[in-house]
Parts: sequence; C-alpha cells; structure tokens
Amino acid sequence: MRDTIFLSLLICCCKASGQTCRGACGDTLQECSCHVTCVSLLNCCADYRQFCLQVEPHSSSMLGGRALRILNLALNPGGRLVCRFNGETDREGFIDSEGRSHCVTPLLFETGWISLDVSVDNITFDRSGEYLSVHPSKVDPAFEVTLVNVTQWQYYGTPSVAGQLQMTWNSSLIGSERVNIELWGYRESFSSVEAQSNDSQAELSYLYSLGRNLPNTGSFGFIPEPSEVYSDWELGNIRITASSICDGARDVQCLWSGLHVLAWHLGQVFRANSSSWATTKCLQWDTLEKKLPEFLEELADCPCTLTQARADTGRFHADYSCDVERGSVCTYHPGSVHCVRAIQASPTLGSGQQCCYDSTGVLVLTGDSVGGSSPDRAHAWGSPPYRSPPRVPGFSHWLYDVTSLFYCCLWSENCDVYFSHRPSSGCRNYRPPRAGVVLGDPHFITFDGLSYTFNGKGEYHLVSSDRGLSVQARTEQMKLKNGALAKATQLSSVAVKEKDSDIIEVRVAEGQLQVLRGQRILPFSEQRWMDLHGVFVFSPTPQNVTVALLSGAGVEVRLREGTMAVTVLLPLEFTNDTWGLLGSMNSDPSDDLVTAQGQVFSSANATSQEVFIFASGWNVSAEVSLFTYDSKYLMDTYSLPPNHHPAFVPALSMPHVPDDDALVQNMVKMCVGEGAQVCKYDTLATRSLTMGNATLRAYEDHRALMDALAPVVSCGWMASPRNGKKNGTHYLAGDTLSFSCNKGYKRYGSAQRHCLDDGTWTGEEPNCLTDDHLEFVLGASGSLLTMIAMAVIIVRHSRKHSRERKVNPEEAVTPVRSGRS
Repeated sequence: MRDTIFLSLLICCCKASGQTCRGACGDTLQECSCHVTCVSLLNCCADYRQFCLQVEPHSSSMLGGRALRILNLALNPGGRLVCRFNGETDREGFIDSEGRSHCVTPLLFETGWISLDVSVDNITFDRSGEYLSVHPSKVDPAFEVTLVNVTQWQYYGTPSVAGQLQMTWNSSLIGSERVNIELWGYRESFSSVEAQSNDSQAELSYLYSLGRNLPNTGSFGFIPEPSEVYSDWELGNIRITASSICDGARDVQCLWSGLHVLAWHLGQVFRANSSSWATTKCLQWDTLEKKLPEFLEELADCPCTLTQARADTGRFHADYSCDVERGSVCTYHPGSVHCVRAIQASPTLGSGQQCCYDSTGVLVLTGDSVGGSSPDRAHAWGSPPYRSPPRVPGFSHWLYDVTSLFYCCLWSENCDVYFSHRPSSGCRNYRPPRAGVVLGDPHFITFDGLSYTFNGKGEYHLVSSDRGLSVQARTEQMKLKNGALAKATQLSSVAVKEKDSDIIEVRVAEGQLQVLRGQRILPFSEQRWMDLHGVFVFSPTPQNVTVALLSGAGVEVRLREGTMAVTVLLPLEFTNDTWGLLGSMNSDPSDDLVTAQGQVFSSANATSQEVFIFASGWNVSAEVSLFTYDSKYLMDTYSLPPNHHPAFVPALSMPHVPDDDALVQNMVKMCVGEGAQVCKYDTLATRSLTMGNATLRAYEDHRALMDALAPVVSCGWMASPRNGKKNGTHYLAGDTLSFSCNKGYKRYGSAQRHCLDDGTWTGEEPNCLTDDHLEFVLGASGSLLTMIAMAVIIVRHSRKHSRERKVNPEEAVTPVRSGRS
C-alpha cells in the first residue's frame, strides 16, 4: 500500500513539474530519468515506457517486410500510426484488432541499429526506439522463402538442368489464406565508370508475378518460361505477400528468398547455348574490370594456416558459406573445408578478402584450384556508410564478384579470365597479432610475455593507445563458498572503445556474459553477430563474446565456471604504442611494468608490493570511464572516486596451507602442466578446486592461442612449368615441390625445390623443352652471351680509361671531383 502511494506521488510530481519522456528518450532529467539505465536504477519518469519504445521482434532483414510490435503502446484500432525509420523514411504502421501497434520495416540497404520514431498524430514524432537491421544472409531461415535445390534454380537452362522449380515458406507468417508470389530484380547503375562510387544507385525493383491469389499452402512449384522483357535483370529475390497487397507494393509485410542469380528466367538465347551466352558475358565483365579502380593492393594478406585464421578474431571471421562448424558445405570453394573473411572492408574501395583452407589446414590458392581463396571487389558484408554501390551489404558483392563467377567458371569454361581479376593474395606478408590476457585471480600475461598477479579492486586501464583504442577492466572481490569475502579479486567487466566507435561493455551477470552498447543491453536471442558503429560483436553463446574493431584489434571474453578471462589481440601496427596493465607491446618484457607516471620497475626482480604499486596506478578516472553504472551497488562501489580501492588489501603471496589438507591433495592432482602455478594460487586463495580448474583451463586456452598465432614462413606460390606438372600445393617452410615434364619434353632446372626458413626456394626454376626448342634457346642464348661479353669489355675499358684520367687530371677537360662518380 505504501509503495502504491509513493508511486502515485512520483507520477504526480513528474507531471506537475513537466518531467516527461516525450521526445526526451536517452536524457537524464532533473527529477527523473529517460535514460535506459533508469529501469534498473528505479528512477524512470512515469511515462518512460510510453515514449521510450521497445519492439518485438527486435531485428529484421535489411530488405524489410517484418512487422515489429511496439510494446506498451496501445491505441484505438481505428487510429493512425506513422513510423519514421532512420529519421528520414516515413511509412504507415498499423493497429490490430486488439489495439496493438505495429511498424513494418522498410528496405534500407544498410545493417546495424536503426532509429525508429513514432507519431500518433502524423505531426509530432515524440516516441522513439530502435531495431536491428540484419544482413540478408544472417536472417533466420525460418523467416525466409526457401528455394528447394538452389543449385537447380541457379543452373536452370544450362545443359541437363530443367524441370519444375519448388519453393517453400512458413505459411503462418503471411497472415492470409491466399498469397501473391513475385520476382524482384537487383542492379546498380552509374553514369560512368569514374563516377561509380559517387552517383551510383542501388535498385531493387518489382519485375513480374509468378502467381497471384494462390492458396497459402507453404509451397509452390512452377516450370519457368524464359523472360525476354526482363532478361537483362540477372540477379534478384522471390517475394511472397498476402493476395490483398498490390503487385510491387513496397515496404509491406512479406517474406523474401535469398539473393540468387536468375538463370531460370533468362531469355531463350541463354537456354539455346548457355556456354556461349556466358562466355560473352564473361568477356564483357573482363573489359569492365580493366576499367575499374585496382583494389587488390588495398587488401591485407591471408593467414597462412587455418589455425592462424581462426585465432586472429580481431581481423577475420568465419564465412558462413564455407564453415567447418556447419559441416564444411563449400559450394563455391570445392576442396576447401573452411573459409574466413576479413571483417573490415578495405579503406578506400570497400573491398573484401576471403581466405580458404583445405583439410590439412593450409591456404588454398586459385593458382592451384578453382576452390581457392578469392578477394572481392565488394565486401560480402558491405561496408559503411552502406546504401550506395559498391557498399550495399550482400547485393554489391553478388553483382561484382558472384555473377561473374557464374559467367566465367560455372556456366562456361573461362575461369582463367575470372581469376586474372580475382587471384589469391597468398600469405607471405601476413603477420599474426600479438596477444595479452587476464585470467583467474587475476593473473596477467602481457603482449611481450611477462607474467604477474595483481589483486587490486577497482577499474583499470588494460590497454590504451594513441591510435584511439581504450580497453578497461573492472575487478571485484571474490566470495568464498561460505559467503565470506576472499582477499582476492577477479574480473567482472571489460569495456572497449576505439576513436568514435560505440562503447561496448561485456560483464558477468547471473552466471552469463551480458553485452552493453552505449549502456543499453544488447539482446543476442535473434542474432549472434551485430554490425555496430565502428565495431562488430559476435556472441555464439552466453559464455563467449568477441569484439572486433576497425583497426583490427580484437577483444575476446570467455566465461568458465563464473570466472571471466579477457584476451586482447593487437596487430603489429600497435607496436611501441600501448600502455597499461598489458604493458608496452615492443617485444621487450623488461619495460612492461611502467607506471602511469613513467616510473619503471624491473620485470626481472620486482617485488609483489612494487607490482601492486605499478598496477594500481593505472586506475581509471571518472572522466574517462567507459563503464555503465546502472545499479546502486555499482554506483556506490565504482562510480565515485577513487576507482581503485586502497582500503582493500589483498593477499600478495600464495596462502600457506598444511600438506595434509584435503584441498591440497586434490589440488596437486589437478594442477599439473605449464599452468600449475596459477592453478594452485587460485585454488588456495579461494579454497575452490572449481576456481583453480577454471584458471588452469583459461591458461591452457591462452597457450593454445599463442601456438596458433606463431609466425609461419611462406616462400610464395610457384607455377607449374609450361608443358609439365607440379607435384604439391603447399608453400610453407619445410615443404617440397617436385616437377616433371610431359611426354616429348625434357626438364631443365631443378627436379625439386624446398622452401627454406628464410622464405626462399632452393634450386632453379624448372622448364620443360623439346630438343628443337632447346637448340633455338641455346642459339639465342649464345648470341646474347656474345653481346654481354662485348659489353663487359667496353665497360672494363671505360673504367681503365677513367682511372688513367684520375691519375693524370691535367689531361681531363673537366676536373674530376675526388671521391664521387
């Protein structure tokens, strides 16, 4: 009763003083708050939920067509609702028979969190929220139109591929007994090649209907007829809507198929001779490619091995079209078992790198296999600012890089043309990142390999850099099983920001990892991968979060038995440009214990007290803190200075426990191997075998990561001799290639070449020649040698004459300057 009276007084107070969230979401007002943290801080304005909206579901394909229900907004079924997306696109919403409000997402050609403003009077947009626009390939298949046997769809009209095409969908998602099925086409247009990135336009347009007013059974089959009118549209999607929707109406509730090449609707000329048609298209593409800007020089090299590629999580991520975790279904890369893509697009042209690996874990190159690694003129996932070619997520990539693959390789035999523009980059210039880690009690291993333990309580700088990177860590006091507080701490949160990127915080909450973006909790129930502002976040499980930044830096957060471990991965560009608890990354561990004031403690003989002084000095000030304080506990414990708690005195050495203690006996059996010391330390400090085991496993994970990131030497790709064969496709240190010639040819040069540790090949380049060809070459070589010999004689004579002139300078017309030539 008293709570009800208090709430009523608060509502009256807020309204009387004008404290409302109308048009003020995200703000903290004088007497109440419209900020997202107000819910947990219990200081929201009374109308917070009416004006600061939440939607369900919270994500939609960037193609649009999904109805988002606005929670806590009940309106008259006869009323009007207008939804504004991204501050610029207005669309009519709808109110169902129960008064629930809905906005239908529009086509946006961009991914990430999209602002949503709502008006109930078509004048004032004073209610706001947001939803996640998702790359079409990352949409839950349950919400898509499925093209049954997509290979048949994309090869239809080529030799021996015909018959009925079939599609299926979840009929309950349409909300109508009858449906329309449409074909939409995609293309990009620009006034000139030079203007490609300036005034080019992306266009997704309705072409024609495959069927109208069909029963909504969840499946449809048809035999396609060649389309002469629309055959210049070669890429597109199927769309299904309720039959009451007009043909081609935009931004309505619907289901989309995946993007695919439209072989099945191309004109009769394609079906008559698909190989000839495709060859013509391939050669036209070849001509266009030669006019477009060169993009290969912008791309970084691939990792040399699969283990490197999977470990370098700040720069590379699994390609879902060829993922070992999903069964290695590598349709476009036969012979590969796993591919990764560079997370970031190239800086100027928005291009992408793709790296594929075989079952031995070695990089596959296009010089050896059509299933090799291939770069992309347009990054498959798009690139900011999106919207315009060639940066449109998914679509630009298919237009520039995939349709041409069909032209040249899959529908005709012109792969040499395709790979002349999409050659594998190799890995000779790849340099693995450096890794630093915090785990357990906590224990630190710097980028340069220095290990130490710091048990301070507070918020600290893990890594700072003049390149704009800041990684901060929060520690809290650990609890023993009996509820008492231990004289030890552990990580509870890490926050990351780079330049003007979104702030990402990952913290332990109720036994799981919770991710916050700008103090707002990110939901991963619908999507595992999120494209955010200046940062990407991947969370496949509630115990595993990876943050990838534009610089290529990565932050991995793992939770085991309630204990957090944080790994920071930095490209070599950060060398000599880091400071904080993970040290100065310069391959010299002796200067890793540098205080914020510049004092250096010797890493070789620093005492526990000196380490504590060094580390505690890297506390985070309130002015630069990246953390969220959305509870009374966090406000009281961390938000007020000092951020380091000097009153907390941890145990600075391993506790002494009698040998006959049962804990010790079990600990000795468990804590073995390279991480035994930290395992024992944490077991004794917390009197928990579970904690000790979690620390040991985290340490072993770090050692495995370091092994995976070990540098690998590559000697570079080597071609087969003309009129001969090459045995072997591995080009790393220790590998050997052998060569043979076809019948009627003799080998001149090395039969085998070995890749040395310095990155060079032994031996000489092999050539396969006939005797007649050899005589011609030797004859030509003899003439060439004669000319070289004459040149040598002339040079020697000139040098002799020059020396004579230096000895007798009076004979020279122009004085010779001593010591220079």
